[in-house]
Amino acid sequence: MTPPPPRRRPPARRPLRHLLAAALVTALTGLLGVLGVAAPAPAAAAGSLQQVTNFGANPGNLQMYAYVPAGLPANAPLVVALHGCTQSANAYYSNSGWPKFADKWHFAVVFPQTTSANNIQSCFSWFDSTKDTRDKGEAASVRQMVSYAQSAFGSDPKRVYVTGLSAGGGMAADLLADYPDVFAGGSVDSGLPAQCATTLTAASGCQMNNQNLSPGQWGDKVRASYPGYSGPWPRVAIWQGSADYTVYPVNGTELRDQWTDVWGTGQTASSTATLPGNTTESLYDDSSGKPAVALFQISGMGHGLPVDPGSGDEQCGTAGAYFLDTVCSSYYTAKFWGLDGDGGGQPDPGTLPAPTGLKVTATTDTGASLSWNPVSGASSYTVHRNGTKAGTATATSFTDTGLTAGTTYAYTVAATGSDGRTGSPSAAVSATTTGGQSAQCFTATNYAHVAAGRAHTSGGYTYADGSNQNMGLYNVFTTHTLKQTGADTYVIADSGCGS
Repeated sequence: MTPPPPRRRPPARRPLRHLLAAALVTALTGLLGVLGVAAPAPAAAAGSLQQVTNFGANPGNLQMYAYVPAGLPANAPLVVALHGCTQSANAYYSNSGWPKFADKWHFAVVFPQTTSANNIQSCFSWFDSTKDTRDKGEAASVRQMVSYAQSAFGSDPKRVYVTGLSAGGGMAADLLADYPDVFAGGSVDSGLPAQCATTLTAASGCQMNNQNLSPGQWGDKVRASYPGYSGPWPRVAIWQGSADYTVYPVNGTELRDQWTDVWGTGQTASSTATLPGNTTESLYDDSSGKPAVALFQISGMGHGLPVDPGSGDEQCGTAGAYFLDTVCSSYYTAKFWGLDGDGGGQPDPGTLPAPTGLKVTATTDTGASLSWNPVSGASSYTVHRNGTKAGTATATSFTDTGLTAGTTYAYTVAATGSDGRTGSPSAAVSATTTGGQSAQCFTATNYAHVAAGRAHTSGGYTYADGSNQNMGLYNVFTTHTLKQTGADTYVIADSGCGS
């Protein structure tokens, strides 16, 4: 199937890049709803898109729509689907293909909607830290919709997923980082990494430029969104067109780097496959061999949600403005999450939970020691280093040897039961071996530090790589001394290299 031309735009609409830019200018003029819990409204009528009012606290001033298939059983999964700029809940319901699979595989879909009262172009505020962080603004409103659906529709709290397009994709990534305890999986379609921008001025840079962050720095943005979280992470699908000039293709790579780092899998694909619509699927498996991250790259596709109109089992959706006739992304996303009933990328029922409390207890020039909390029913534990099996242990501790001095490694651990099935991996931790090269210091302008790869820019400011310390404006007039403290990690040392 031939994808649309790279720069094709609907004749009756302004280019979405302009719409996003205009939306950003007015982003902070939104109105916030009044906090408080209202009495539950009647559940949405089965088999049609219905608005749900009074769903609870709504600090983000959003509207809730829901599609509940007729005869939906108790404890069915729930999908939250976020529209793009200039769109509506009804447009996403009508064009995305999600209702087809909700009927076929028996799950409910919630379609949150923002309006011009919040943003002139009806964009979700993925770039505003007062609206897209845990328990604040729009993020809190979506969380309330999930709670309502669990109560009114009987949705399974362990099988809740979120997907979104463009600005909705950026908000979906933020929600996965904000609420890993709520969402078992997500899909970011032509969207942006979690917390790529936290201010209005940084947003356009995220859309169109490489942020020059390491996978670890991207992963830190997720880990910082819910500090102290030690449970399993959501499984994330990423969809990106190679000819997207609104949200540039580098965002797909950055999302891949971010979520593979969170999972501790490394950035080398475990497997690749060719799908319809000139689509390449790259899977990144967790320590138990199940896909944790999936990157779908569509050659020649511009900005929009991939759909594939038709009646075939793998087809879905309706082509239109920002719904591009290439491949049915909703089908492959639902299968990746395991909504088709074969488990997909999800852990097998009955496998052991992820170990908690994984920590580094000691490091040497050539080794790292780890410990974690015991898992009831575990007969052994498997430790993975940078996504590769490092060894097994019968106790709740492990020492990895034969490492390189002055190098950082990512570790996860998973429990294996007496039946031989391995459970979900733990949250990843990093260990840096001692020794290596002595500390080096570099004195230069901010411009020169960025050019040398010791710092990066965001919103006109310069930040030291690794530490993310603010070095001031990006120019040739501001000078700092940076000390290298690890691989790709620098700190400001203006008072001396020994500081």
